[in-house]
Amino acid sequence: MDDFFKIVAAGPAFFVSAWLLMIFAGITGADVGIQPFGYVTSMVVTIGLWLVLAPAIGAIARTASKSSKKS
Repeated sequence: MDDFFKIVAAGPAFFVSAWLLMIFAGITGADVGIQPFGYVTSMVVTIGLWLVLAPAIGAIARTASKSSKKS
C-alpha cells in the first residue's frame, strides 16, 4: 500500500518540479545564457530529466537495499 501513495505523491511533485525549473530558468537565464521559457517547455524538460534520472535512482536504491539486507 505504501507504493501506491508514493506514486500518487509523484504527480504533484512533477508539477512543482516543472514550476521551480521555470522560475529558476527565469532567474538565472541571463547568467547562464538561455532565454526564459514557459511552463509547458518546463514540463517537457522535467519529463526528460525524470526519464533520464529515474533508472539511475532506481538502480542506486536497489543496490542500497540489497547491501542493507546482507548486513
